[in-house]
Amino acid sequence: MDARGGLGEAIDLAASLTGCEKNETPWRRVRYNSEMPGELATLVETAPTVVEAEIPVGSARLRWFEVCLVLLITCGSNFLSSLYIFVNGPSGVSHFPGARWTMGIVQESAGLLLLGYVLFRSNRRFKDIGLSWSLRQVGSGLLVAIISYISYSIGYTLIHFLHAALFPHAAAGPTPRDLFGHASLMMVPFSLLNPFFEELIVRAYLMTEVSALTGSSVLAIILSVLVQTSYHLYYGWIGALTLSFQFLVFAIYFARTRKALPIIVAHGIFDLLALLWLR
Repeated sequence: MDARGGLGEAIDLAASLTGCEKNETPWRRVRYNSEMPGELATLVETAPTVVEAEIPVGSARLRWFEVCLVLLITCGSNFLSSLYIFVNGPSGVSHFPGARWTMGIVQESAGLLLLGYVLFRSNRRFKDIGLSWSLRQVGSGLLVAIISYISYSIGYTLIHFLHAALFPHAAAGPTPRDLFGHASLMMVPFSLLNPFFEELIVRAYLMTEVSALTGSSVLAIILSVLVQTSYHLYYGWIGALTLSFQFLVFAIYFARTRKALPIIVAHGIFDLLALLWLR
């Protein structure tokens, strides 16, 4: 057997023993000078290199289409309703009765089913966009809730200060009670479902897709916060911008950890606290 054949077999054997993926090169011991008779071989270790798979152009276009489709179906009506209240004020709509919350539950359940289908079509599951279950992540959610509340408080103080300085006689915007009235029984299951709906779609899914398609976590964070803020305009621009400070913490946390459950828990805490406030 010549030196070249021995080298090739050694590399193949090392790859099979280390279980490397198709696009990954294992650590290799390469013999240099082995083709020169009488010379001692020099052993050099080369580090592994990982080749990132590029998304084909056609596949990328399809994924962008699916992102827009999911956002349109799941968030389109929420955005239009939010924009309508933003323009016409809370008096433009009636308080949400139990039937309205029931419709919201149906819509958000359908949205999550649509997301599940889109993931299934691409051979993925919810865990591939960061959803997994553990008590440790629930504890992390409590910490995320505290940090996001601090961020929200800073944003509330800053934005209301600027608003009072620039528009001293203007109203600050509607309160949750102006919009929703008193809590109803159907608000309980809605408040439990809503954190999964929002954080899995406009956070985990949207950020995962934008990061994969553009390679930019910053762009993913910006788009996620913008989309989520846009359908909270029913609070007025002051209320929506204040909430964006909270959404920013959620987005940064997901960008760093790729874990969805902690932000779902944190979001759920605020929804349940709001429900108690409306009693």
